[in-house]
Amino acid sequence: MDTMQFNKQNTLAVAHRGLSGIETENTNAAFVAAGNRSYYGIETDIHRTADGKFVVIHDNSLTRVAGIEMNVEEMDLSALQEVVLFDKDGSKNRVDLRLPVLDNYISICKKYGKHCVLELKSDFTQEEIGAIVNIIKEHDYLDSVTFISFVYDNLTKIRSLLPNQSAQFLFKQFEDGLVERLVADKLDVDVYHKVLTEDIVAMLHSNGLTVNCWTVDDKERAEELAQWGVDYITTNILE
Repeated sequence: MDTMQFNKQNTLAVAHRGLSGIETENTNAAFVAAGNRSYYGIETDIHRTADGKFVVIHDNSLTRVAGIEMNVEEMDLSALQEVVLFDKDGSKNRVDLRLPVLDNYISICKKYGKHCVLELKSDFTQEEIGAIVNIIKEHDYLDSVTFISFVYDNLTKIRSLLPNQSAQFLFKQFEDGLVERLVADKLDVDVYHKVLTEDIVAMLHSNGLTVNCWTVDDKERAEELAQWGVDYITTNILE
């Protein structure tokens, strides 16, 4: 299996949860696979653990990715990392497929020169946001990170620490006053691609907003979005 090529024009492609179309999502293997290809960026998700670590996983539990009912935020990191995740064929034959931590993700992105698109899944405290920022600073890679979140307060906490940091609000539907709020808080857009039209993309750009969209795996749709001038396309398999 390999990626599917599309005409990106000036749009930047971001590998969703690493190259999750080929490797198990949100694993070091998926990040390295994306690192070895032409992607501009690599997206991932982090939760807090019970012992205050920042673990890489999308879901609240290990049920889907490992077949084990463990709540991520109720477990210590060491217990979570004992679990082998499913490979793409559903087997558990690869002992390397375990949950990474934020350090692993940043290190791999830096090694391959990829932009980090880091989703903040938990409703983090200001102190936790500061700890996340400090981990990235230790790698001297903050200039290559975009923070994204469905939790608006996570982004305002980022903004209070880092007034000029790239940050995008994740959402699925436009609500009244949202664009004005984003402009006021200096936050960009990461939106479900199906709600975008050419006119909406133009409106967002006219308000000075960078436009990311998720998750696009259809070549024709991706090329349409690129033609409209979206800034980022987040994808599992397109390149």
